[in-house]
Amino acid sequence: MIVRQIPVGPMANFVYLVVEEASGEAMVIDSGWEIGPIEAAVRDTGARVRFVVATHEHFDHVSTIPELASKLGAKVVAHENSPIECDLRVRDGEELKLGGKRVRILFTPGHTEDSICLYDGKEVFTGDVLFVGAIGKFEEERAEAMYKSLHEVILKLPPSIIMYPGHDYGEVPCRTLGEERVANPFLATRDLRSFLSLFS
Repeated sequence: MIVRQIPVGPMANFVYLVVEEASGEAMVIDSGWEIGPIEAAVRDTGARVRFVVATHEHFDHVSTIPELASKLGAKVVAHENSPIECDLRVRDGEELKLGGKRVRILFTPGHTEDSICLYDGKEVFTGDVLFVGAIGKFEEERAEAMYKSLHEVILKLPPSIIMYPGHDYGEVPCRTLGEERVANPFLATRDLRSFLSLFS
């Protein structure tokens, strides 16, 4: 897959254009703020965007999704728990097809109740669940869900894959999951108690 990491807006957001090389079919992951840089990346790659996927409901990730999808002739995709309007509702384990490849939906609640990550076998796009060196904010009652999403879903993926976050908050814009596991204190915890102790 070709991955374009596109910075947008005043909150250091990353939008992603993911293109299956052989077919040129693509998806855009999130779309907040301006759509111009996204459209430029689509033109530059010659991609045919099939899906615009929301990793979660927060405005800085979805505010321009309807406009972008309309301009690109793409379907809006969101988790079945999401309050946003969409064309296709997905659940954990389902896949989106791009040419001859598939992108799997990973349901990762905690930051929000509709948070998803997208995994294509070589990359994982984590939205606001996992950042470089940090994790997304969450309400106290979602602590266990957040811990499980990080430790029982994301960290079960191969350490060699590249982790792409939803914001440019870290020392680098992306890195391998193995590197992140070593560097990120929230991933180094061994149980829920030690995870919660980081917030006390």
